[in-house]
Amino acid sequence: MPPEWAPHERTWMEFPPLNETFTPDPERFRAAWTDVANAVAQYEPVTVIAAPGDGAAARALLTPGSTVVEQPIDDAWFRDSGPTFTLTDGRLTAVHWRFNAWGNAGFSEFTHEQHIGSWAAERAGAPVVASTLVNEGGGIHVDGAGSVLLTDTVQLDPRRNPGWTREQVEAEVHARLGTERAVWLPRGLTRDYERFGTSGHVDIVASFVRPGTVVAHSQADPAHPDYDVTRELLGILRAEFEVIELPAPTVLDDGEGWVDYSYVNHYVCNGAVILCAFDDPNDEVAAGILAGCYPDHEVVLVPARDIFECGGGIHCITQQQPAVT
Repeated sequence: MPPEWAPHERTWMEFPPLNETFTPDPERFRAAWTDVANAVAQYEPVTVIAAPGDGAAARALLTPGSTVVEQPIDDAWFRDSGPTFTLTDGRLTAVHWRFNAWGNAGFSEFTHEQHIGSWAAERAGAPVVASTLVNEGGGIHVDGAGSVLLTDTVQLDPRRNPGWTREQVEAEVHARLGTERAVWLPRGLTRDYERFGTSGHVDIVASFVRPGTVVAHSQADPAHPDYDVTRELLGILRAEFEVIELPAPTVLDDGEGWVDYSYVNHYVCNGAVILCAFDDPNDEVAAGILAGCYPDHEVVLVPARDIFECGGGIHCITQQQPAVT
């Protein structure tokens, strides 16, 4: 699996369908998703998958640069249900992990969603390698030089992979991604274990910005439960990598509980870093840090509070298809 900053052929996304998550205010959430697509489309092609009958609504919100295709879907977190694109002997391939809606957590149907990864890979012309591991794209992060980040509460979740050991998970991940070293984190952020959570995805906690270097979420306020969580995670990461801290937004509570707003959940596309914005003083701080990590990229801030309200961020709704060179 190439690192995210390697050249892309395109980005894949989904258009929010009328499911339990989005039905309370579909127009607002669809606008949030397509704002991200329109930002990415300034830098590379975007393919947006819409449920049958939703194609016209998607096209009305998307700018040129995006292509809409209709296919049955259940949700709109394509990082997780979509394929993990890989390169094998110079050709595009794809891993199709088993998908059971985050351990069959109960808030999302996956009758169609469990198949959308293989469908998208075939449409992209990528031979599909089916994995026996229940996994999501937000649960892994690679540096392109042999390292992969994993989380105990995701890959070893008994609702996902009952009976699997660390050794078995590592063997499967390495076989599919071409990695050699797995670094395990014990958990994710606090909000990620609530109703619309993933039980600890790593892409909200830490992400590689170059081989051997990660940016990591840092909560500075002792009142927030993630203060202790991030202290523990930062210690583990510093033992393995160079760590650049990304401070959490200053807001602590969204009226529903402790927030997990995170600048780590950004997306790197061709020539740009699409960064979550929270109308917060730390938006510009995070933008400056990531501009230093990606000096050849433009940092584009896109409002993300509405996406996080549904349980994820910008990285969670995008999936890169690497370019074949």
